[in-house]
Amino acid sequence: MIMLKEGLEYTSSLKVEKSNCASAVGSGGLDVFATPSMVALMENAAMNAVAPFLPAGATTVGSEINTSHIKPSAIGATVQATAVLVAVEGRKLVFEVSACDGDGAIGKGTHTRYIVDCERFLSKLK
Repeated sequence: MIMLKEGLEYTSSLKVEKSNCASAVGSGGLDVFATPSMVALMENAAMNAVAPFLPAGATTVGSEINTSHIKPSAIGATVQATAVLVAVEGRKLVFEVSACDGDGAIGKGTHTRYIVDCERFLSKLK
């Protein structure tokens, strides 16, 4: 039995580089932090918020994300994404996510993940 509690939190961070800009990931033509890169950082924070509390052989997978990206971040900026676990419904985990750079908030939203058994999950690919 997994006992996760609301309030678990984690912050992931990265430096904006050409490789995570909209022009490089194909989501736009400008050298600014890409929305898909922000979403990936938010998912990383959510994954890491609960990972230490899962049993061996289990992980979480993302199933839904609803975000807004409200401000650009330039190459060289440090972006932080924070995820806070706000609901536990069996295997379903709901997080509030937010992202900021040195100038303030750049994005926010909600993210849903599910706890899965790694081996069983991967067996569905065969």
